[in-house]
Amino acid sequence: MSTDWFEQDATDQAAAIARGELSARDLVDAARERLEQLDPKLGILSVLSGGDDAALDVARSSDGPFRGVPFLMKDVGARQVGRPYYAGNRALRAVDHRADADTPLGARFRELGLVTLGNSRSPEFGLQSNTWPLVQGPTHNPWDPSRAAGGSSGGACAAVAAGLVAAAHASDGAGSIRIPAAWCGLIGLKPARDRIEWRHRGKQRPDVEFVVARSLRDTARFLDLLRPAGCRAAAPAPYSAALERRTGPLRIAFWTESPDGTPVHPDAKRAVEATAERLAELGHAVRREAPPGFADYEERSLHGAVLGIHEYRDCLNDLAQRIGRPVGPEDVEPFLWELAHLSGPDDIRPADLARSSAWIRAWENRTLAWFETVDLLVTPTVCCPAPFLDDLDPRVLEPLVLLDRMVPHMAFTEIWNATGQPAISLPLAVTGDEALGKGGLPIGVQLVAAPEREDWLFSLAAELLPTKSGLPSTPPL
Repeated sequence: MSTDWFEQDATDQAAAIARGELSARDLVDAARERLEQLDPKLGILSVLSGGDDAALDVARSSDGPFRGVPFLMKDVGARQVGRPYYAGNRALRAVDHRADADTPLGARFRELGLVTLGNSRSPEFGLQSNTWPLVQGPTHNPWDPSRAAGGSSGGACAAVAAGLVAAAHASDGAGSIRIPAAWCGLIGLKPARDRIEWRHRGKQRPDVEFVVARSLRDTARFLDLLRPAGCRAAAPAPYSAALERRTGPLRIAFWTESPDGTPVHPDAKRAVEATAERLAELGHAVRREAPPGFADYEERSLHGAVLGIHEYRDCLNDLAQRIGRPVGPEDVEPFLWELAHLSGPDDIRPADLARSSAWIRAWENRTLAWFETVDLLVTPTVCCPAPFLDDLDPRVLEPLVLLDRMVPHMAFTEIWNATGQPAISLPLAVTGDEALGKGGLPIGVQLVAAPEREDWLFSLAAELLPTKSGLPSTPPL
């Protein structure tokens, strides 16, 4: 089968299947073959599942718009009944833990006609900004395998960037879609809070599940299709229509300095400034201004650490329930074990959690109030292009050293998980050049919209990207 089909997005693949130009069986077999061929080089997979025939039968019986299109589930988050779910964890892998039921999103992927071939690799429980589960090894960046793919949706982004699948399940709790999308040269959308159901974990959760897709139009279509009935978030859908609709003039701020003080790569700064200039040319009111929350980012981080330790402990408790016994240090990576035990079990009291939660809510309200005067913010997605894997090696770095190296990667992204605003990373530049595809490493530019305005993100992305489809170039592999 021609590899040209792997240059296409999911919309084109599904259309070719529907017209009879391409069989789902051939496409699935070819995708599996490519995954088996390139996974040893890129470290994309947590597990390549069997049962393609059963998955194809389900897809054939579906009238979903992506019927027959190969797909990967992330190894953290949404689940499909009977399929492996290891979450990058050695204890779950040792017992071959499998999902006992569909989550709502897992079921919806099947209804769309997608054929799940396996699980993409993730760091343990999705807790790191790079993908290197010790039980398997790192995911490599398709543009330069000596460099990181990012995380926690690193396996998903590497698979889509390499043209192995046109779309893959992903999730974003602090930048976990946008960071690897930026480093792998993809479009990466974090939808607004409550846009898509996420395991019913509560209105104020920062985590959002979605997909990473090969094109802008697929990204918009997936958001249209995955938004559940009764979604709490207001929706000026369909988002696909926003790709053809100019918006504005909008009030747009841009900022190039990291809120945590980390130096920003000159090419990342130039990419943001070039984007701001282009938006001004399109008629928008553009000014250089930082959100007020950037000024007290350090204090916010201290309160976030209190809540973070609590989250790490929740991971251990959840694992204990899944494996049916108490969890010890041999069951998890040193990173999780040490961070969950940074203070004694009684050192973080309910009053501490309440105090930190209240401070962060007030901080979020100040930030959201600023967005009553600004419609959109433009920043780098990450302070730097993809770093070398050796600089993030969990086998040799102490957990706190590893954390210290990863935290700057999230400074521009995790804020918007807290506020619940939609944000998108666009592949608008590369190191040493302003045009993607002319050499160098990908650089992502992040657009953050006012609450619940993904339509603005899609409209502007369609004007900023080289083509309306938003198809990226594919790395030579």
